[in-house]
Amino acid sequence: MSRYFLVVALLSLLLTSSCIGRKRITYLQQGDRVLTDSLITLQKLQEPYRVQMNDILSIRVKALDQELAGLYNPIGDAGLSATTEEAAYFDGYKVDRLGEIKIPNLGKLKVIGLTLVEIEELVEKELLEKAFKKEANIFITVRLPGIRYTTLGEFNNQGGQVFYKPEVSLTEAIANAGGINITGDMQNIIILRQYPDGKRVHHIDMTSIDALNSPYYYIQPNDVLIANPLPIKTLGLGENAFATITSIMGVLATFTILFIRIN
Repeated sequence: MSRYFLVVALLSLLLTSSCIGRKRITYLQQGDRVLTDSLITLQKLQEPYRVQMNDILSIRVKALDQELAGLYNPIGDAGLSATTEEAAYFDGYKVDRLGEIKIPNLGKLKVIGLTLVEIEELVEKELLEKAFKKEANIFITVRLPGIRYTTLGEFNNQGGQVFYKPEVSLTEAIANAGGINITGDMQNIIILRQYPDGKRVHHIDMTSIDALNSPYYYIQPNDVLIANPLPIKTLGLGENAFATITSIMGVLATFTILFIRIN
């Protein structure tokens, strides 16, 4: 019977290690800290977004001479300014492979690697030199027509997602994708991010309250968020204790029948 008890011991060990613990599926835990209402000081470390190749910019010019300003504000077929991602695809200014955009009467401007504020200053400077006088009182706004990102792996909704906001946190991005499945590894959310010199990989533990102070807590355009599965999904066991016990009891019954027949 020693083999039988060995099998039982191994299955018991598997049972204790295969259940998904509560700490692995709970967002933003405070650990051993006292669970009271408190003010969390956020250290916003994210650097301003710098424009990349293939980005589409929405540029708006306002001035006392509205007719002249209208030359720089493209109007779509529907008669609406390019305020959405779809309209900006046709009416926005795309950053080409050389990192430039082409603006009427101004020609090509090098914008790759610049922040949106820096582009506003550049466009204003060019307009004052080539089109407007200082008395025109021009006002320039440069925006990204939405923040698009992609979710892969154990998200309830995979694929392309978009936010029409200037700033989106990782918590909002995950919620917008329907959250993470119970079999997803929330302790290691992977962010694949584009930089001027290439792509980099970042990791965030979304089960810890410290995620709020991560320099990668706010997503950027074209981020790819990946939630890999926990080992329990590969093993094919249940997502909770009851389902796991049911699976193991079935295996144990099979081993018992085989043991009896062999002996």
